[in-house]
Amino acid sequence: MTIVEKLSALRETMRKEGVDGVFVPSSDPHMSEYLPDHWRSRAWLSGFTGSAGTLCVTTQKAALWTDGRYFIQAERELAGSGIVLMKMGQPKTPSVEQWLSDVLPENGTLALDGSCTNAAKVEMLQKACAEKKIAVRDQDFIESLWTEDRPAVPATKAWLVDREHAGASAAEKLKTLREKLAAKKANAMLVCRLDSVAWLLNLRADDIRYTPFALSYCLVKPEGVVLFIDESRVPEDVVRELQTQGVTLHPYDQVGAYLAAIGDALTLLYEPASTNWSLLRALQGNQAVKLVSEKDPIQLLKAVKNEAEMACQRKAHRKDGAAMVRFEMELRRRMESGEVWTELEASDYLLGLRMAQEGCLGASFETIAAYGANAAMMHYAPKQGSCAVIEPRGLLLVDSGGQYRHGTTDITRTFAVGPLTADERDAYTLVLKSHIAAARAVFKSGSSGKNIDILAREPMWRSGLDYRCGTGHGVGFVGLIHEGPQGLSSANDTPFVPGMTVTDEPGLYEEGKLGIRIENEMLCVPVCETEYGAFYGFEAFTYCPIDKRPLIVGELTDEELQWLNEYHAMVYRELSGLLTEEEALWLKDACAPVVR
Repeated sequence: MTIVEKLSALRETMRKEGVDGVFVPSSDPHMSEYLPDHWRSRAWLSGFTGSAGTLCVTTQKAALWTDGRYFIQAERELAGSGIVLMKMGQPKTPSVEQWLSDVLPENGTLALDGSCTNAAKVEMLQKACAEKKIAVRDQDFIESLWTEDRPAVPATKAWLVDREHAGASAAEKLKTLREKLAAKKANAMLVCRLDSVAWLLNLRADDIRYTPFALSYCLVKPEGVVLFIDESRVPEDVVRELQTQGVTLHPYDQVGAYLAAIGDALTLLYEPASTNWSLLRALQGNQAVKLVSEKDPIQLLKAVKNEAEMACQRKAHRKDGAAMVRFEMELRRRMESGEVWTELEASDYLLGLRMAQEGCLGASFETIAAYGANAAMMHYAPKQGSCAVIEPRGLLLVDSGGQYRHGTTDITRTFAVGPLTADERDAYTLVLKSHIAAARAVFKSGSSGKNIDILAREPMWRSGLDYRCGTGHGVGFVGLIHEGPQGLSSANDTPFVPGMTVTDEPGLYEEGKLGIRIENEMLCVPVCETEYGAFYGFEAFTYCPIDKRPLIVGELTDEELQWLNEYHAMVYRELSGLLTEEEALWLKDACAPVVR
């Protein structure tokens, strides 16, 4: 079916069921950012394939909300569908809740899949619809429509990260979590986020492309833990190890019934933003359970990496850096020889270099290999038959990463592939200045991402420029490529503490012209402590040269130039031992000091 035909079929079903509107989020039962294909309902129904977006369909209208990373992509993919693009964060763009309360009729009905909509969002929708007495109904309209070629629910083989790499056993982490729960006057917790379950139990699998998680829920009780998972996919040795940590298994699809039937008196903490509405309703119907609504405490616990995790992360980045060096060498060779190389071929070549590294599980997200104007789309990914040929002029942006059994990486480099225009050189230099501004930041204890985000943007603001996304995000340990709660953005108020990691990736994006981004991962570290308090800074642990060829050296300050040269000296120290003699010589030149 075409998108128009799918919307028509949905509206026909809505009329039969007496529903005036349908809310379709980008989520699965665990509120994941990246979804198993089985739950990519919004993409299936709308045709928009970006990772973030919300679709609303009424009997007469349809609209899709997404953020600035996807404006260009969404306009292209929604063309001809009849779906109106709502550009989030832009003047006069209504929120989803405002739009629905305006367009739905008095005493109407809004339907949504309660298993894929978080409880916090349902509460917001109910409040927005209350004045017009619009009812919110838990009803999945996609299941009856998406009957052909819908992927199955994944159930890949589960495995455990050993204590040596994780730095703590599941039992040790559970002890820490129970202490956090006690401070919140709770003695139990329903863990719904896949990254939280993965960290808490050191459990991994391959259920989501690029993300090594197992579809599961975890009920932490005063004594013992129940892991809701498809038991057929858990090897016996993993079951035995989990049992030694106090964990018993229960079927994944019986979690709702189990919660509704709990007989023990529990004071159970749940997070509205990550608990789906269907499960919350099951808990609310159980008189033995007292509910405590709080943020998931595991998110902050796992955000602070321990020494073992950071040692593993650095090891992963060294391997990743070696792959990136080999990629850039091949890129330069091909451009100099005049060989034809497409964006997709370059992306596949880089993945092959990563997969050649010991312990690599694959990419950590879909590689963005974007030449020229394609790089203006922040989340562009090359496709067979439509991707560009990399020509020997201009810039190539490559945003990529790897999943390893001992770490997760995320790196962006923008390469000169031939002669550059003055505008391209100016833009590249400005992006590097913004990158260095965040990397060199020293800040007082209590400072959050929104404070440091300003430092990165200031060089651009001086020129009246900006970028429509955050400056950086946390990265998980054998986990999520986008990990919270810390981050560099105007909205993030989580204070940084030593052990937190974050990316530093400012950029410039001009539709139809160019896109430039330079990204490193950084570790928050102590700098000093005085009578005025503790001060922190960042240590880069991405090991890969930054292309110096596009730079206008005269526009860098002495401090910026010093940072760049010290960074490159560190990269050479970390990588040279992993390379062949020819590769090490190339790297030495790529990391040579920049002088005026």
